[in-house]
Amino acid sequence: MHLHILGICGTFMGGIARLAVEKGFTVTGSDLNCYPPMSDQLEKLGITLHEGYDAEQLKAEPDCVVVGNSLSRGKPVIEALLNSNQVYRSGPQWLSENILADKWVIAAAGTHGKTSTASMITWILEACGYNPGFLVGGVLENFGVSARYTDSPFFIVEADEYDTAFFDKRSKFVHYRAKTCVLNNLEFDHADIFDDLKAIENQFHHLVRTIPNHGVIIRPHQSRALDRVLQRGVWSPVQKFSDIASKDNEWSARKLNPDGSEFEVFLRGECKGVLSWELIGDHNVNNALAAIAAAHHVGVEVENAIKSLASFKNVKRRMQLRGRVNDIMVFDDFAHHPTAIRTTLNGLRNKVGEGRIIAVVDLRSNTMKQGIHKDSLVAATAQADKVIFHMPDFLEWELKGRSNSNVSIYDCPDKIVEVAGEMVNPGDTVLVMSNGGFGGIHEKLLQKFENTQLPQGGGEI
Repeated sequence: MHLHILGICGTFMGGIARLAVEKGFTVTGSDLNCYPPMSDQLEKLGITLHEGYDAEQLKAEPDCVVVGNSLSRGKPVIEALLNSNQVYRSGPQWLSENILADKWVIAAAGTHGKTSTASMITWILEACGYNPGFLVGGVLENFGVSARYTDSPFFIVEADEYDTAFFDKRSKFVHYRAKTCVLNNLEFDHADIFDDLKAIENQFHHLVRTIPNHGVIIRPHQSRALDRVLQRGVWSPVQKFSDIASKDNEWSARKLNPDGSEFEVFLRGECKGVLSWELIGDHNVNNALAAIAAAHHVGVEVENAIKSLASFKNVKRRMQLRGRVNDIMVFDDFAHHPTAIRTTLNGLRNKVGEGRIIAVVDLRSNTMKQGIHKDSLVAATAQADKVIFHMPDFLEWELKGRSNSNVSIYDCPDKIVEVAGEMVNPGDTVLVMSNGGFGGIHEKLLQKFENTQLPQGGGEI
């Protein structure tokens, strides 16, 4: 069967393409710009790529056209598709019908931590011999890919609340019919498609309605938004987790190291073991608890889940060390929401102690561009000693608190590299936070730090 995928170079649709090839479909696809590394990965799978959204690509008459949610009315290929009798599906619907239909689906949802939690669950099941399939929004370092199809009955999916397609404005995750569902957190995001938090809560309750009564919902102990969602009706058992040791929750943790790199795991007040791993931050402690709880619902012993996570390598772009030159470390992180920025910096502060942190924040996401979080962004970076915001000049709003002498704003990544080169000292940690490529800034920073004559010893903060 011939599958043609529109928007194939996106992370999600690229994962769909890989799953389809591994299940035996002939796959072609198109995107507005087909570029490495995704284009290289797809071509290695034998997928022929077409650049652009012209109508000509439909002349091959594929058996099904899978439409990515970046496509909208007015594109020539969309108008031609609608004028024809060709079969089309959204990515989530195709995934549900062709991959998930006979699987025990384990879904990780929430405003933050979806990719990391889904990846942790995947690694636990892999290490414990379950050979799961998976589709997540990032490259799993333990696997080197973002998706895999297997004959295992278990499949882990990152459950995104973003809309499905131009013809289906429900959130993607309502298609997945999860049996084990993690609701990590819930805050306002995606201001380009949601008017307010209540609109997102509506979608999360649609998800809750799809969880069977023999499934489970795993959620944090404290979340007013999730409280409101579940108060509207819940038909499945609910388990709570917290990064503070407590008998009030099924799952809890007690940190043995302030940075979260070592902690005890408790199930109903009983210590089940100690996890020592490479990750840091309270958010990752919570992600781990959620992942262990999800794996336990599948049948994994808690002790085995803890042992598995000890060898877990985080997803690319989640506190990923991009390089170290002249005793300066440059990290890359996907954080692009005030809560994620704050928790990531808190974890890094606990890791480096009194060492200087220079945070570089890219205001790139659609929500950021609209200024939705402008009043909380500066406060979210409080743990950094110096903060550089990348704020394109077409944005018409100002940051609250920008008068802080430790905060600077520039509209050009290359200018940020220049300024950071003048600011940095040996022993500093530079954390770049963006959900985009950011003009290759990480390599530019490393090159700058390598070629700049830096002072010996720490400078003034």
